[in-house]
Order: sequence, then C-alpha cells, then structure tokens
Amino acid sequence: MWIREPVFLIDIIPNINDIDELGHVNNAVYVRWLEQCARQHSNQLGLTLSVFQQLDRAMAVIRHEIDYLASSYSGNLLQMATWITDMDKLRVTRQFQLINQQTGQTILQAQTVFCCIQMTTGKPKRMPQKLVMCYEPALTR
Repeated sequence: MWIREPVFLIDIIPNINDIDELGHVNNAVYVRWLEQCARQHSNQLGLTLSVFQQLDRAMAVIRHEIDYLASSYSGNLLQMATWITDMDKLRVTRQFQLINQQTGQTILQAQTVFCCIQMTTGKPKRMPQKLVMCYEPALTR
C-alpha cells in the first residue's frame, strides 16, 4: 500500500547483475534506482539534461536517508514512486517508496535532499524561476 497517492511511478525488474553474494538486490542498486526515478520524474516535468545545461544548473544529491524494510530478488516485479515533499529556492526534497507488486510488501522508503548547483562551478546557486515553475506543481505535502 502506498504511503500517499503516487505522483510518479516507474516499473523495475531486478536482473542478475543487481544481485549480490547474499542472493538479493544489493543495497547500492537501490540508490541507483532512486536516482533513476528522480531523473525520469524531472524529465516528465520538463527538466531534461539540455534544460539544466541551458540554465547552467543541476540538482545534486546532498543527503540520502533510506529505510530498507525487506529484500527483493531477481525477477521480482517492483514499482517505485516518488513525491516532491518540500522545496525552497535552493533545495528539493523527494520521498520514495518501493513496493513488490507480487506481494504488496514495501521494500524500502527513502528521502533524498537535492541542492541546486551551478554546473560550471559545482557551487550551490538558487534555482532559476524555470526550475521553480516546473517543480512547484509536483509539490505534495
């Protein structure tokens, strides 16, 4: 069961390369999936790499908080949801939930904080109005 109504979803099927020596999806793979989900959601909001390059801005991760609640395995049918739960002129906070679609079990819950940076310097910079206008409609509290 979703912790809130999904705003954006991706389907994931772990493959053999995602599995570690313990026989389940490696914890580092989940971080890759969080990034993939956030990137695809941003793309859907109109914030593609080319837009970020034109604005000389990008959203860089400054904090991941992940609760691993269950394991997943090769071939599981998973779905990851993301929500933007907070934002200001510098940061965006996303919440994530990963569910095993076969069992309904939540595999993980996570929160990631992103900071807007100037791509050419790597330093924090306020979000241009274009970023704010794209992210605001997706904000859920």
